[in-house]
Formats: sequence, C-alpha cells, structure tokens
Amino acid sequence: MINIPHEEFQTQCDRLSKTVDAAGFERLRFARTEAPMLARLVELAQGAVEEREDFELAEEGSTADTKRFVLKVHGTRVISIALGLDGPHVRVWADTINRSAYTLTYGDAIVTDFAAVNEAWMAAALMALFARVEL
Repeated sequence: MINIPHEEFQTQCDRLSKTVDAAGFERLRFARTEAPMLARLVELAQGAVEEREDFELAEEGSTADTKRFVLKVHGTRVISIALGLDGPHVRVWADTINRSAYTLTYGDAIVTDFAAVNEAWMAAALMALFARVEL
C-alpha cells in the first residue's frame, strides 16, 4: 500500500475541484475554512457584550466575507462594527452609520492572526473601537 500524506491528497483534490468548477470550489472552500472562522468571531463579539443589557449588536449589512453589526446602546444606533478576514488575519473596524448622532475619531482596523483571537482579545478590540465614539 502506498503511503500518501493526507495533506498532499487533499491538495490534489482541491486542485482538481478548482479546475473542474472554480466557483463551486470557492463556495466549498469558504464553507470549509472561512465561514467557521467568521462564526467564531461573531460568537466572541456577541459574547463580549452579552452581560450588558444596555448593549446590542444587531446584524445589518453583512456579506459572505464580512459580518457587520450596528451597535445599539439603550436602543440608540451608535456605530457600525465589522468583522472580517484577510487570509489568516482578522480585521475588526468601526464606521459611522446613518441615523446616528455619533461620529468616530479616525483609527485603523484592529488586526491580528486568527490564532491569537480569544475572548480577551475581542473585548480589547471592541473597547478600542468604543473609545473612538464621539458626539
């Protein structure tokens, strides 16, 4: 029996799948890798504010590769929070939104490797974004 490493076999299967149907392969690749990563980011963000009855992250305007939420405080729309992936890197950023009296001081997206993301990291990232909110 030939001993072929599992990873090499999977690489060849991916190559063939992509050759036969690139769009279908991309959908499957996303579902296999990035979708679970995004789901974990959402879980961590929701978990960071779950003890606060006055805070809500309402999903609004998400796409396949970016999850977007409106941060509501006491039911008032404040800012948009976005969670996205750039390869193995996580990006978390904030934007102003319509129907909000609040603005943001400029700040780059908060970026790290997905492997470094945990509850403490997400809470720190959200805290940094909340600190940018101005009236």
